[in-house]
Amino acid sequence: MHSLAHEIQGFSKSRLKKQSTYVTSETGKRVLETRTEDGEEQLQPLDQGCGIVLDHSLDLQIGVVRQFLLLASQDVAHDMETLRTHQVTHVLNVAYGVSNPFPKQLVYKTLPILDIPDTDITAYLEECSSFIDQARDQNGIVLVHCNAGVSRSASIVIGYLMARERLSFNEAHSQVLSARPSARPNAGFYHQLLNYVP
Repeated sequence: MHSLAHEIQGFSKSRLKKQSTYVTSETGKRVLETRTEDGEEQLQPLDQGCGIVLDHSLDLQIGVVRQFLLLASQDVAHDMETLRTHQVTHVLNVAYGVSNPFPKQLVYKTLPILDIPDTDITAYLEECSSFIDQARDQNGIVLVHCNAGVSRSASIVIGYLMARERLSFNEAHSQVLSARPSARPNAGFYHQLLNYVP
């Protein structure tokens, strides 16, 4: 009589078929998961391509480019405690689809700019620079933000330094990067600013 106990005793992992599974995590990362013969998991990252990465952690890091000029993400723009700590009076919102939550306490300017290389970022520089000047002239402090505080807002601040302080692209880019290390204009913005003559 063939019992379950005998079957279990005669079980061998080596007789199992190797199994591979494609796994997509909530961050959008794709991996090929394979179990080895000794039961270990092997993860092989797959080519990512394009996609959205979900990041649920708040980015409250502020880049102080000048005493009156700050650079950050939308998280800072929605955090009144952080805004108060840095004495922000004006907010330049160049994000797409991001609200201005404190209209009674702060002066806002909103220009919804798309973060794509084809967008002419230089077309927005004069209007943005005028608003930054207005904040400075009123002894205020302006926060420039987009969604992540990486491409659009960084490009606007670089352009401002080039236009108002006559810095070269390399000098302006270096100063913005030093204030906010995550700053990274997209390839189109980078080349437009490189060739920008205020």
